[in-house]
Amino acid sequence: MALGFFALALFLFLGLDSDNGSASTASAASSEGVEDHIQVQITYGTVLKLMHEKTKFRLHSHDVPYGSGSGQQSVTGFPNVDDANSYWIVRPQPGTSAKQGDTIKSGTIIRLQHMRTRKWLHSHLHASPITGNLEVSCFGGESDSDTGDYWRLFIEGSGKTWKQDQRIRLQHVDTGGYLHSHDKKYSRTAGGQQEVCGVREKRADNVWLAAEGVYLPVTESK
Repeated sequence: MALGFFALALFLFLGLDSDNGSASTASAASSEGVEDHIQVQITYGTVLKLMHEKTKFRLHSHDVPYGSGSGQQSVTGFPNVDDANSYWIVRPQPGTSAKQGDTIKSGTIIRLQHMRTRKWLHSHLHASPITGNLEVSCFGGESDSDTGDYWRLFIEGSGKTWKQDQRIRLQHVDTGGYLHSHDKKYSRTAGGQQEVCGVREKRADNVWLAAEGVYLPVTESK
């Protein structure tokens, strides 16, 4: 697993900021677990895994379309920690002054880009496959993003900026649904993986934490 994190750090070093095309020369801190590190701030450009607090599954996607609803790339909860398809890049809302290395305050609109397929965490009014809640998918591409990719970050508790291991909720801007998962599992194509969907009510099942990842340092203000 350590080799995988080294490769991620190298990828970041060579330039992860697709919004301006410039190479980043900042060092990156990697974390292979949620118990053996000092709590760090999450910044734009960070590559991370989101862990569902209640079930400990990781937010996951892969190049497999839903067989119902939108037919877009599916998003699930994945039980294993070491799967590369569970990495997401934290991106700002387009048209803002936010840049790589900036910290992220509670209430900010962010986007999550799936690292492997480059598509965006997305939601809409299609029904989710198992429970009929709001479907969550991956959609678009590097330069193809719309408001269906916008998620508002809410920090649970007293924190003002997003940190690793901090309890958060992500509310979809267009539908109002919170990013949600539960122990309802798929039995065929994604056997053993659990449904991820959107639910408009605040529930214990829509709390997440930033877990493993490569965390970029905070950009110093000039």
